[in-house]
Amino acid sequence: MTILTPENFDEVVGKGVGVFVEFFAPWCGHCKSLAPEYELVAQAFSKYKNQAVIASVDADAHRELGKRFEIKGFPSLRWFPAGSLTPESYNGGRTAAAIVDFVNEKAGSNARLVTKATSVVVLDESNFDAVVLDNTKDVLVEFYAPWCGHCKKLAPDYEVAAASLAGETGVVVASVDADKHKSLGERFGVTGFPTLKFFPKGDKTGEEYNGGRSPSDFVKFFNDRSGTERVVGGGYLDSAGRVESLDTLAKEFLAAAPESAERQELLSKIEAAVAEESGKSSNAKEFGKFYALAAKAVQSGKELTKEVERLTRMLAGNVALKARAALHKRINIAKQFIAEA
Repeated sequence: MTILTPENFDEVVGKGVGVFVEFFAPWCGHCKSLAPEYELVAQAFSKYKNQAVIASVDADAHRELGKRFEIKGFPSLRWFPAGSLTPESYNGGRTAAAIVDFVNEKAGSNARLVTKATSVVVLDESNFDAVVLDNTKDVLVEFYAPWCGHCKKLAPDYEVAAASLAGETGVVVASVDADKHKSLGERFGVTGFPTLKFFPKGDKTGEEYNGGRSPSDFVKFFNDRSGTERVVGGGYLDSAGRVESLDTLAKEFLAAAPESAERQELLSKIEAAVAEESGKSSNAKEFGKFYALAAKAVQSGKELTKEVERLTRMLAGNVALKARAALHKRINIAKQFIAEA
């Protein structure tokens, strides 16, 4: 972004390239709200400086410039055509997309916003039904407006929650610009922003989400409703992958003398329980076998602390999301067969 002052203003504006200027004051709340959007505009035009310049003036520090162009409030946005010092007031939307479209039209440029990588699924009319009405998914949708202060405040926490749940095939954290796509907001009775609605498997009417709005609140919500077993940051709960009845048998197994008939009998019980529990829960079906494998390893004299360390080293590498989940859960199960744990 080009910073304009009385010293360089006439060297930049009124020359061969059109200039879009924000006149702002550092203490202005609306200016602070606009700042991240305006920075995105500047990034979009960073490769188009031969067609348009995105600039700003601190009109509180440089009041002579504000007075020169009759600036009476902040932020004030002006377009100076190429070769002209007579500005045109900009009264359009205050989103980066709206400003980029305006400047492109005026300058004949083709700048595009640089989109940030996100774990939140972006919805519009073209994909809303395919994502939200999928009965194999639990879907949380934020209906927002780009100009909404509460939405802007929520955005980073919502992103953290979505990233923390990445890799969960049965859940989706999504958002829709319900100011731009008004029909979607109207369809689900959205009257204010942000509005969050949950669309669980088998019931796609859209229930109000009235829980907390911190990343941990969102993650706990999915843990409770969808059984995701996640923590903020993308890890897993210590209970992930475990089965309570098998945990109990693991404790009894460790408490029995290593060479005793009781321990051998408990090993048989664990194997039988794994088969029985596999028909009751998804955790037991997928990870129950590791209880039996861990018990056999301990019975043969192996130290599972080293196995936990090995699996933990694997987690530190470049591991696919599904494999990462399996490693976390195998570690949790292995720890049940370590006495000090």
